[in-house]
Amino acid sequence: MSPPGVGPTMFTKKIATAEKWLLDLDDRTHRFFEAYTDSAPMRVLDVLSKLGDQPELRIIAFGLMIAGTFTGRARLVRAGARMIIAHEAATLAKSRVKTEIDRTRPRSARGRNEKKPRMGNRSAKEETSFPSGHSAGAIATARAFSREFPEYGIAVMGGAGLIAASQIARTAHYPTDVAVGAAIGLAAEAVTSRAWSAARVDERSTE
Repeated sequence: MSPPGVGPTMFTKKIATAEKWLLDLDDRTHRFFEAYTDSAPMRVLDVLSKLGDQPELRIIAFGLMIAGTFTGRARLVRAGARMIIAHEAATLAKSRVKTEIDRTRPRSARGRNEKKPRMGNRSAKEETSFPSGHSAGAIATARAFSREFPEYGIAVMGGAGLIAASQIARTAHYPTDVAVGAAIGLAAEAVTSRAWSAARVDERSTE
């Protein structure tokens, strides 16, 4: 149903205009960074972006849990646990979306039409650009960590944001991929945090 005061035709036009604007943004951004794909800064970003991969994020989370266990710091254990739970929730959510939507990655797109998201169920890496899994995982784990260590919240969220943004510069993802991935990460972490609070985990663990 269209919003009050907006007819179906006008509403459809507004949606089409928004879609075109977003696709233009994605296309222009890709073409801008494409010229720098082989530059030294991009090679540095390639290394940085690895911190947003699923194995690396899991290792960091489990590492915190192990370190906290051996040093007797319950807060570290809780932070690692929150991170792994939020990460897995975000990964599950973004994977579900990826199975429903096909989109050619910027570095593999041969034209503007291939940059459009479309319904489908392809599983090839270069055809599953939407949404950005790196962004979802990095944002979810950073937000989860900041629940236990709010004093480092700005730093870790900034780092996660840099990892997410690097996907655009590396032409691995479009801006809209990253934006939706980040939103998924925040939403997944928010849900798992509420479940954490409902389970009263903090009341059972002290520093």
